[in-house]
Amino acid sequence: MSGELISRIIGLILLAILGIYEGFSFPGQLKSAGLAELIAVQFIELPHYIYAIVFGVLCGVLGFWVTPILILRPIKVLVNRLIQTPTQKLVAGLLGLLGGLILASLLTFPFSRLPIPFSQILPTIFAILFSYLGALVFIMRSQDILSFLRNPFANRTNTASATGDDTARATAQNQEDNLRPILMDTSVIIDGRIADVAQTGFLSGALLIPRFVLNELQYIADSADSLRRQRGRRGMEIIAMLQKDTEITVRISDLDVEGIRDVDEKLVVLARQLRCPILTNDYNLNRVAELQGVKILNINELANAVKSVLLPGEMLSIKVIQEGKESGQGVGYLEDGTMVVIEEGRNLLQKKHETTVVVTKVLQTAAGRMIFARQSD
Repeated sequence: MSGELISRIIGLILLAILGIYEGFSFPGQLKSAGLAELIAVQFIELPHYIYAIVFGVLCGVLGFWVTPILILRPIKVLVNRLIQTPTQKLVAGLLGLLGGLILASLLTFPFSRLPIPFSQILPTIFAILFSYLGALVFIMRSQDILSFLRNPFANRTNTASATGDDTARATAQNQEDNLRPILMDTSVIIDGRIADVAQTGFLSGALLIPRFVLNELQYIADSADSLRRQRGRRGMEIIAMLQKDTEITVRISDLDVEGIRDVDEKLVVLARQLRCPILTNDYNLNRVAELQGVKILNINELANAVKSVLLPGEMLSIKVIQEGKESGQGVGYLEDGTMVVIEEGRNLLQKKHETTVVVTKVLQTAAGRMIFARQSD
């Protein structure tokens, strides 16, 4: 049973009880208010339980309809807002709220000496005002306040320079960036290389998998196409591997974006709300996210960046396994998957062992790195 249905049932019962109570007292209230003459005599003389039943049904229907709108949905919005708010801002806001309440309590005694109604109204007004201002100021200066709390003695010295302040702020910003989660796309989960990258310890922050990404992965795993089904199941296995890995935290989140059905659009909007990067190897998502100012961590770009650098004139050993597009070319692959095109290397297809070649040119393309070579003399 969902939480919304439970809240509707509770609202129905409570308002129905209230309606029944008001129904029994309704005729008496009309008479005491002098409104009996304005209503037909036959209506007034109905038994009290008739009013109770009518009022109970109407209030029950009203409670069943409005309870989620007035209670459950505001709570859901508040919870989502709290989840999206960085931890340091929540801590700073709580400290500011406590400070405002303490300051307001100190002013309670002087205000209580004032004549009525000022002695009753002003303490409440100033408690609300100071609480709001305290939370607002602490949230706006959260980085400076938390930096001061971490190292209070360093802030008391008068010899701190502007360069030192900038360094402290940069350090605080780096710490905040490290605490931000990293949203994972479906494509990078299916790819599988993220498991090896996570074990290296190069990723900072928790990996966040939204529920709608997990649902898409489940849909792929249940596909009728055997290849898609295999890819989806591989993605599930990768998530299980990441959850067992102690080097990095992996969380499944129920955060969602209302009014959007496309998974890529949801990821971009959610990344903007959380101010966190997206981990993917989807080229289209990469371009769309960059246009909207969202930071992208691309596994393919990382793989290209860590490939060994070869310069023209260097020698390497490779086995030719297929023909090239041009006449007489042979093609082989390095261990990292880099394609090597060998001029006049077609005759090397017959050889079962590796051949030494000389690099002539290295070409970097959007699809990856290509190496052109010729046979060694």
